[in-house]
Amino acid sequence: MNKCTVAELLSSNNFLQEVTIKGWVRTFRANRFIALNDGSTINNIQCVVDFENTSEATLKRITTGAAISIKGTLTESQGKGQSVEIQVNEIEILGDSNPEEYPIQPKKHSFEFLRENAHLRIRTNTFSAVMRVRSALSFAIHKYFVENGFYHFHAPIITGSDAEGAGEMFQVSTLNPNKLPKNETGTVDHSKDFFGKQTNLTVSGQLEAETYAMALGKVYTFGPTFRAENSNTTRHLAEFWMIEPEVAFNNLDDNMDLAEDFIKSVISDILKNCKDDLAFLNDRLLQEEKSKPQNERSELSLLEKLNFVVENNFKRVSYTEAIDILRNCKPNKNKKFQYLINEWGADLQSEHERYLVEKHFKCPVILFDYPANIKAFYMRLNEDGKTVRAMDVLFPGIGEIVGGSQREERLQVLQQKMKALNIDEHELWWYLDTRKFGTAVHSGFGLGFERLVQYATGMGNIRDVIPYPRTPQNAEF
Repeated sequence: MNKCTVAELLSSNNFLQEVTIKGWVRTFRANRFIALNDGSTINNIQCVVDFENTSEATLKRITTGAAISIKGTLTESQGKGQSVEIQVNEIEILGDSNPEEYPIQPKKHSFEFLRENAHLRIRTNTFSAVMRVRSALSFAIHKYFVENGFYHFHAPIITGSDAEGAGEMFQVSTLNPNKLPKNETGTVDHSKDFFGKQTNLTVSGQLEAETYAMALGKVYTFGPTFRAENSNTTRHLAEFWMIEPEVAFNNLDDNMDLAEDFIKSVISDILKNCKDDLAFLNDRLLQEEKSKPQNERSELSLLEKLNFVVENNFKRVSYTEAIDILRNCKPNKNKKFQYLINEWGADLQSEHERYLVEKHFKCPVILFDYPANIKAFYMRLNEDGKTVRAMDVLFPGIGEIVGGSQREERLQVLQQKMKALNIDEHELWWYLDTRKFGTAVHSGFGLGFERLVQYATGMGNIRDVIPYPRTPQNAEF
């Protein structure tokens, strides 16, 4: 008798076969009907108990959350909602669950409550669906890059450089905080530390990935990154995962082509392979939208948002054109925007990005050629001297989801930009070497994985799409 998964049995029509199934009790009704789930699918399988031939002691132990093993006969279901069920012949209790203490009861719980019980929230339908989609997206990402000739590159997690230049980094040290060695100037003497210099947790693997792209041609990173930003918004985490491809000989147009093809591919993949979970999440979101005021409801369902990306060509718009559109649009003129657009050079906010996607162009948008003074030092300076070859991909409901650029391959220009921003050349001597020895046009982008999972699942808070969120004042579990 083979041990089967719930997913396998629900798709089977091999009736009267003897099966063994193991999982966790979701509900137990009338001392007769067990809804069993093993994580293989959003759906439960109904197991029908012959309570006359099952001891009272066993029946009392079949409670929500208990782990059990069932042997029985697969039969055609007599009820609604599924085609098969199991007529139980034998039940073994593998792990009891005290119903008075178990917090994940079969009722609606707030997401805040579930975050406080993050070690158990995966047992709910919503979070099991989200995490299965997250897993499928991860596989689709690796699959896309491998099939397109990329090499997976493991960027270092501990680094001595700040790729973004923002300074919001977690320090890595073995020094005793109560007895720090000091220099003559009174500052911390990092030469006494483990690495002999000040080191941090990385905010990006991009700079290191660039060095590998200049030898392997096409590489990508997919790893944890960290930012010590004291932000409690629904869009920020202190620990998150980044996907960062880097491609030698690609210019900005090639980079935009890659970003569009990549995103369409991975979303198409989950639409094909996560149908049950996405259908559940789509219905959940529709019910949630009904509770909102009419003017706050989303115009697109979750499945419509995903197909919106797959089925539409991404509109490519220069930053300058976007500023003109935003400056002259009704929300700006009527002062409906929280951040009004008055002049060229403004750093666009999510409300502006969403307006361009959802109201003006009605398709995903790629903005390019941003002002140099609001973008990173490594982005290639255009001939106008005031814009850089940067690009951002904008989605409905979320705004920016991808940020990238053609990199500055000219040594002297890069040195001038670093000097203007007070970036120490000695700290990045190895990065500058790639501009000395066989420099070439190259490009890449970064995609925050949790932002993608948020979009794919419709979850409103980024803390609900990562197993154990790390945020200010919170490192539980």
